[in-house]
Amino acid sequence: MAAIREAQVITPAEAYSKLITGNKRFVYGNPRYGHDVNLAAATASGQQPHSLVLGCIDSRVPLEAIFDQSFGSICVARSGAHVLDRSLIGSAGFAVASLGVSLVVVVGHKRCGAVNATVQALREGTVSDDEVGYLVEQLAPAVREVGLDDEDAAEKAIRAHVIRTTERLRKVETIAEPIAAGKLNVVGAIYDLDSGWVEFLS
Repeated sequence: MAAIREAQVITPAEAYSKLITGNKRFVYGNPRYGHDVNLAAATASGQQPHSLVLGCIDSRVPLEAIFDQSFGSICVARSGAHVLDRSLIGSAGFAVASLGVSLVVVVGHKRCGAVNATVQALREGTVSDDEVGYLVEQLAPAVREVGLDDEDAAEKAIRAHVIRTTERLRKVETIAEPIAAGKLNVVGAIYDLDSGWVEFLS
């Protein structure tokens, strides 16, 4: 039996509501969607995603699952600690301008390895100039913002980095214009590895 495609979500508030209720279904063990090939086939001819979710590459944070969203519902872009580069910014712009998403969610998560590594590298003064060093360089402002001497620097920096990322995205021209028109929202969130809950920050 082929799945019925849901109509495109128009407003940022409706997209936000879909992710919140999906996360509740996930946490309470009542997911609506699974990895059913029939659902994949039903969306093969086109897509009408309501949201773009930017997250970390961490294998413990499958973004479609934690929001209990089906094929074609959300676009997903990932990098270490959701560090933005030109590719991710361009992807976000494309999702907004060409796919019509009405919500962009930046999802950080507790006990992020990349942020922990950044705190350690900055404390030890061992920042490398390789690709991993690039991640550290991009995460360093959030760590410095909360203070290297803070015993909870890593966890506080995760939150600070999410906020910094959302603020940076809101200034991207292809994103700022639909925000100003009330057609798009950009929010931050933190995923709790232990409970499964997503805490929205804005």
